[in-house]
Amino acid sequence: MPSPPSIRLVLVEDHAMVAEALGLALDQSDGIDVVAQASSIASAVADTGRCQPDVVVLDRRLPDGDGIAAIGRLAAAAPKARVLVLTGDATASVAARVVEAGGAGLVVKSSRLGELESAVREVAAGRVVFAPGLLPGVLDRLTGRVGHLGTALTAREQETLLLLADGASTNEISERLGVARNTARNHVQHVLEKLGARSKLEAVAVARREGLLD
Repeated sequence: MPSPPSIRLVLVEDHAMVAEALGLALDQSDGIDVVAQASSIASAVADTGRCQPDVVVLDRRLPDGDGIAAIGRLAAAAPKARVLVLTGDATASVAARVVEAGGAGLVVKSSRLGELESAVREVAAGRVVFAPGLLPGVLDRLTGRVGHLGTALTAREQETLLLLADGASTNEISERLGVARNTARNHVQHVLEKLGARSKLEAVAVARREGLLD
């Protein structure tokens, strides 16, 4: 019997050493072929559209925005690709956002390499991968038993929130998002309104409490 085709994978990670180590390890795994590596959302969307991979391993935080907020753009670039998110700390809130965005799973960066390889194979086979301890919280949020403020934020507002958490000013948000200052100010105001906050500091505090910055 012929061997099944290799899983074509695009790796999106902005830390060079981490990307090099993960890319090498995954590419050497039996049946996995790393066809491209990207370090930003923009390059990830371009590489995904060009390579049409089976799986995209996507870092949660990238220089030009929130990885979870970019899942829809990746899906539009390659409708058959399944997205597996890498994060530093997984919570039910973050996992619910991945599901809502159309992602196929969530892997914590502290996991062993074998767990990541297994997760890649699972999502490539059409299954979803989340730590069992997260599933009750994910179901609660998706069924409305627990409110989730983050679902009200647009992709740009989620990116704005991450920049606020990094201490960025409105001018810096304008520059990093590549939008006019008035547009950036509107994004900030919408974030405050949707989180029920009266200041940037309060918005960040609410976001941390809700798990939107995990």
